[in-house]
Amino acid sequence: MARKKKPLPILENILITDVAAEGKALAKVDGMAVFVPYVVPGDVVDIQIRRKKHSFAEGEAVKFHTYSPQRTEPFCPHYGVCGGCKWQILPYEEQLRWKQKQVMDHLQRIGKVELPECMPILGSKHIREYRNKLEFGFSNKKWLTLEQVKSGEVFDQMNALGFHISGAFDKILDIEECRLMDDINNRIRNGLRNYALEHSLSFYDIRANKGLLRGVMIRTSNSPVEKGSAETELMVLVQFCIINDADREEAMGVMRYLRDAFPCITSLLYVNNTKCNDTISDLDVVTFAGTDYIFECMEGLRFKVGPKSFYQTNTEQAYELYKVARNFAALTGDELVYDLYTGTGTIANFVASAARKVIGIEYVPEAIEDAKENARLNGLDDKTLFYAGDMKDILTDEFVAEHGRPDVIITDPPRAGMHADVVQVILNAAPKRVVYVSCNPATQARDLQMLDPLYRVEAVQPVDMFPHTHHVENVVLLTLR
Repeated sequence: MARKKKPLPILENILITDVAAEGKALAKVDGMAVFVPYVVPGDVVDIQIRRKKHSFAEGEAVKFHTYSPQRTEPFCPHYGVCGGCKWQILPYEEQLRWKQKQVMDHLQRIGKVELPECMPILGSKHIREYRNKLEFGFSNKKWLTLEQVKSGEVFDQMNALGFHISGAFDKILDIEECRLMDDINNRIRNGLRNYALEHSLSFYDIRANKGLLRGVMIRTSNSPVEKGSAETELMVLVQFCIINDADREEAMGVMRYLRDAFPCITSLLYVNNTKCNDTISDLDVVTFAGTDYIFECMEGLRFKVGPKSFYQTNTEQAYELYKVARNFAALTGDELVYDLYTGTGTIANFVASAARKVIGIEYVPEAIEDAKENARLNGLDDKTLFYAGDMKDILTDEFVAEHGRPDVIITDPPRAGMHADVVQVILNAAPKRVVYVSCNPATQARDLQMLDPLYRVEAVQPVDMFPHTHHVENVVLLTLR
């Protein structure tokens, strides 16, 4: 007979003292770290422990005795259920302070390298409606809040269009309002949901891999539709799961509805995805109306953004980030620059006019085609060169010997950081400066330790791209010892 698990305790009157990773906060109880979401330093709460290990525990606040003076009211009606924007209850100035602290904690604790004083974090000019892209999922299994479950109400309609619930892969929280993007996202999403319900269209069932409506991506841009126009370009891509002719006819009805109801959409696209995952990189995207791209503008440059393109989701703050990278590179016009993990070549094109040549390398072939197209659009073909392939396979000592030893390397890897082989090639190439742009200071710190034998950290500049979340970008300048 299985032994009953010992019930986990409720810890009473616990002071929250610090901010931790993943948007959680921290309390110390008898020397043990307890991680709790949706609280801020200064709150005094009762904590129901949900998971306990030898050296730490995780729990949730079940009662508030004292609210922290730092706390502020969340602005989102879905706060605490959606799972995103966990720091809404922390004033933005405090968010910035904790983000800068986290950056330096990671660099010191993991990197263990000598560091200069950290530059003040660059906050985002806009802390609401700052995103240029949102993705929503359809599901026939709507997530019910605790209050809805306790109410005993029977829900006849369980279809939802919104965000995936963390830890519940088949559940979607129905979203009425998201303030991370221009209100057009709410009008399109809610209009699309209403149309689907009125026409009894099937919402996706992830377990059965069926259901016509699967997802929708909305992208805005800062590029005017026409010169001098206040209207900007807007892309909408609908992801269907079309099995037969009847599905196809219903899907075309959805597209006609979007075209007619929202004439502001300049790029209306769809994709048929019958796979068991939501990725569309290997699927054909069909243009229903308008163009198959939109443009983003930055300092006189234009960047063509397609449905599969990566582009920073906070356009204005991306400009600040790239200016930091360019300033750290200290280009005079004579340098050969390698831009690693170049994506659609945004940084490469941004710095090209100040360099002799920029060579960009990226894993995704479609992104490299975008990078080449962006260079052509901006008259930078002769100053840029792009290669597609796995970084550790392309960036070899032989590649450096063929194309020349770089004077500067700019690297902007994914959250996992750089492969050890890539770090070794950087060490072998020994450029005068390395500018390391990171979306994960923890893996950045690990890579800095590997670079430490040959490089010293000259400058550290955190940049907040994602207000109300725990995410933070960080730019580090390294110079040869």
